[in-house]
Amino acid sequence: MFEEQPLKNRVNHASGTIELAGKTVHRLGFGAMRLVGPGVWGEPADRDASVRLLRRAVELGVDFIDTASVYGPHVSEEIIREALHPYPEHVLITTKGGQTQSGPGSYAVLGRPEYLRQECVLSMRRLGVDHIDLYQLHQVDPTVPFEDQIGELKKLKEEGKIGAIGLNEVTVNQITAAREIVEIASVQNQYSITQRKHEDVLDHCTRQGLPFISWFPLDIGALARPDSPLSGLAAQIGATPAQIALAWLLARAENMVPIPGTASTAHLEENIAAATVRLDDPAQITVLNTLAG
Repeated sequence: MFEEQPLKNRVNHASGTIELAGKTVHRLGFGAMRLVGPGVWGEPADRDASVRLLRRAVELGVDFIDTASVYGPHVSEEIIREALHPYPEHVLITTKGGQTQSGPGSYAVLGRPEYLRQECVLSMRRLGVDHIDLYQLHQVDPTVPFEDQIGELKKLKEEGKIGAIGLNEVTVNQITAAREIVEIASVQNQYSITQRKHEDVLDHCTRQGLPFISWFPLDIGALARPDSPLSGLAAQIGATPAQIALAWLLARAENMVPIPGTASTAHLEENIAAATVRLDDPAQITVLNTLAG
């Protein structure tokens, strides 16, 4: 059983806070996709190391952890339960349903209402909870009426199985349509300093006061490599390229919640230290804003 140890200086607390699904969490979260095997498939090479990494994340002040039933499949949720259950009251665990995986890196969208219900109930069992604080539609299924997908999540919320509903990889129009059916707590789209195709969605969420969760905030690791386009500026500031990428996101919008993921404790600690990096020079921001791919 995980017993949280009190720390006077939790590095992630410097990232600031946001209200999300009824909890106050710090804006630099953790994406749990990489806790599983290669291709997001099967068991990790060292399950105990994944458990230790999650516990270290919470020690550093991470209190928002994002996963999905398809990661493994199911393995990520099981590792989270092993590492952190019973969960500290302030920690928000969110998961997703609406995709299937038939092999390493082989995904399909499946948004039929009965499947969403099944995945929600099974995620509750795997995580060891009687309800999921924030449950997200992993991807909109174009073969199923959108209102049926959102409507099923609304039913699950009314039944007490879901505390709040989030959307993933959606457009502004889809956000608007969903909010006509049920309250939406968050939006999660891919977004990083070099991948900004969802700029309009971020701006819409900012105006509406919706938390915007950024997945792949390091552009699948490209921004963290030694040849990163951020390397020169990172050297000037005395930070790493990954820290610059995450600090830029935190500065980009007050509703931004990056969720970098890793299987390395060293990389976890490097990423969380980004909370203390400040980009105060307007010239630096100007340079970074030109890097969109």
